[in-house]
Amino acid sequence: MSRFILLFCASLLTVHICPTVVGAEELHEKIDALLAQSNPQWKQHLSKPSSDSEFLRRLTLDLAGRIPTTAEVLHFQQQTALNKRAQRIDLLLQRPEHARRMQHIFDVLLMQRMPTKHVPVEQWQTYLYQSFRNNISWQQLTWDILSTTGAQAETRDSARFLLDRELKPELVTRAIGRVFLGRDLQCAQCHDHPAIDDYPQRHYYGLVSFFSRAYVFNNPKNKESSIGEKAEGTTKFTSVFTNEEATTFPRILDLPAIADPPADKEPYLTKPDDKTRGVPKYSRLQQLPEAITRADNIAYRQNIANRLWCLMMGRGLVEPLDMFHEGNA
Repeated sequence: MSRFILLFCASLLTVHICPTVVGAEELHEKIDALLAQSNPQWKQHLSKPSSDSEFLRRLTLDLAGRIPTTAEVLHFQQQTALNKRAQRIDLLLQRPEHARRMQHIFDVLLMQRMPTKHVPVEQWQTYLYQSFRNNISWQQLTWDILSTTGAQAETRDSARFLLDRELKPELVTRAIGRVFLGRDLQCAQCHDHPAIDDYPQRHYYGLVSFFSRAYVFNNPKNKESSIGEKAEGTTKFTSVFTNEEATTFPRILDLPAIADPPADKEPYLTKPDDKTRGVPKYSRLQQLPEAITRADNIAYRQNIANRLWCLMMGRGLVEPLDMFHEGNA
């Protein structure tokens, strides 16, 4: 993700929270303008600029996960270029140790140290490392993780997010809500959230509906598991508070629901049975990455911006990180 890690959060929050701030050439100037707009006296509270050694220590810890060596400190202090700090940022972002640092961070974020069930953790971690080493975007990483079924060897590693949760609604829905939308919807499983009006039960089951037809298929030939899917199935839910029943198509929060296409006489590319993984012509599961990353799903972009801000600053703009809602300033 390269400088995306440092700049993406600032650019997104500037665009969506305060679109009137324009004209600044550098992103740090946009951030300063936002701060000045929110508090005219903000400059009175500024700390003094960090020393070279303090800057290098903080930067190396954040981007490489270690403290700088003595030689690195001495070399940096001896440099006289005005942009030497920006140059150091670029240098660290290009190093393999930065990709390794991001691998560890996103492994914990995405898998929460879950034990291996279907995809060896070493393969998954290698996939993450190579993804960051190749500087792929968060959007592409999201597509890889949420679209792969694990049936093809070349994409099997990224299937761990879904496969090792065994497509259990209580695990997958909570993970998708937290990791990709900044919302912990666990308490909306059985009813509307009792304390947060922004977390209705329909949000929880809108996510469930994307994978409610999917299942873990165990191949009797090679003993490998993958994700199969059926062509039919309706997502129903009932509130334990009101006994009110409802159904839903796949949907992301309050964005428009994604209706199924007209029924096909033969809905399968591969019909499921005990020996064959089901592959329908229309897959609800394959709608998920596109729905998550679509342009009008601002929650997706605000969530990753907030998480990366927290990574660099030690605290998110919204805390807790997975509690985005109207009542949480």
